[in-house]
Order: sequence, then C-alpha cells, then structure tokens
Amino acid sequence: MAAPGETDLAQMLATLRVDRRPDVYTYVAVDVPTPGVLAAAAAMVDEGELTTLVVPVEAATRAGLPVVIELAWLTLAVHSSLDAVGLTAAVSGRLAERNIACNVLAGYHHDHLLVPHSRASDALAALAPDHS
Repeated sequence: MAAPGETDLAQMLATLRVDRRPDVYTYVAVDVPTPGVLAAAAAMVDEGELTTLVVPVEAATRAGLPVVIELAWLTLAVHSSLDAVGLTAAVSGRLAERNIACNVLAGYHHDHLLVPHSRASDALAALAPDHS
C-alpha cells in the first residue's frame, strides 16, 4: 500500500510553495519536559537520553532554558508522500548552495525546515519555484 501524496519530484518542485510561521523558534533538550514547555512545543523527538523540543524562543526563555540558536520555521506546502524520493535532497541542496544551515522535520503531509532566523529571507528566495 502506497502512502498518500505526491511522489513525482519534478511535480513537487514545480508546485512548491513555502510558508513561514510567524514565531522565532529554538531547540531545547530536556531530561523531562515540564508541562509548560511541552504545551509550547511545536515538535518533539525522544532521543532516548533526552527529549528534544522545538519551541518558540519566548517559551524557552520563560522556562529558563538556554536559547542556543534562533530559527525560522518554513513549511514545504506540497503534500509530499512519505514514499517520495528526492524532495529533502533538492531543497537542502538549494539551501547549501547559499550556505544556509537547515534542519528538517518530516510530518505526515509536509516537510518542515528550521533555518537560521537571520537567513529566512534568503532561504525563501532559494526555495522559490523560479530558482535556477
């Protein structure tokens, strides 16, 4: 059974739209997430020894957690299949060409990119459909 969504890379790139969330995000790693930080988390990864959360900077600051990096959250607004091949490589390649760091989170329907907040406009330009 194939996962739903688009699998054709050329079609995904041709119809790619990138949306930016308004908040500024950061990664925090905690032994046990407190309810307040957990409630603010936009993403969570259980890494065994620690739990990594992606939270708005203001939530990390409010919880007394260090802000080691400020990130913009970009969503690839194409319904890519979980079986799709090449989308992550294509978008990370475009960002790498411009020396933009990128952390990727995959959701059921969309892929999400966390890029340095100061480079968000550059990342959006790199991912525009008319990028060559």
